[in-house]
Amino acid sequence: MRTRLSICRRKARFASEQDALATAERAPFALLPYRCDRCFQFHLTSRTKGKRVFRVQA
Repeated sequence: MRTRLSICRRKARFASEQDALATAERAPFALLPYRCDRCFQFHLTSRTKGKRVFRVQA
């Protein structure tokens, strides 16, 4: 599914997947990075249906 431009503009952008993952690890809920087909940078999404999410329990 293509990212809507209005959504892309509102979301935080990360230059690399590692930067996005570092931010996702600090979140209190599961987030996944994805490459945006609009800006070609990385965003985070909370939509995990059908995706494997591995969370480390502290």
